[in-house]
Amino acid sequence: MLMNGSHLAPGHRPRGFTLIELMVVLAIIGVLAALIVPNVLDRAADARVTAARTDIGNLVQALKLYKLDNQRYPSAAQGLSALVARPGTPPLAVNWRPYVDKLPNDPWGQPYQYLNPGLQGEIDVLSFGADGKPGGEGRDADVGSWQ
Repeated sequence: MLMNGSHLAPGHRPRGFTLIELMVVLAIIGVLAALIVPNVLDRAADARVTAARTDIGNLVQALKLYKLDNQRYPSAAQGLSALVARPGTPPLAVNWRPYVDKLPNDPWGQPYQYLNPGLQGEIDVLSFGADGKPGGEGRDADVGSWQ
């Protein structure tokens, strides 16, 4: 008995999908995936760059607070770790306090770079991008505090 209450004639069975119908559906799904997947992958790369810019902005703000308290930025030797732990090497930070809870890695898993003096400004904070090497273009381009 079917859901609507009617009976099937003897020897009739409900018909399923043919192989051709399934192939057409799979072809349509394949075309849609070919159009959508590249756009989604580009969005992931854009999201990593945006996350790196946000982290760099936060680190630069913490460095500015450090400078307000201690009259100078941390030296290149002290690096960004001076934002987490009191530097033990000169120049000493007499008014030091914790400026960040922990140092983040960039979205590609590498530590952020700190230059004092900077190449683009008084100080530079940067990520080497997806390739982890200075320079590069596209996904491999550096992301820095000067951008």
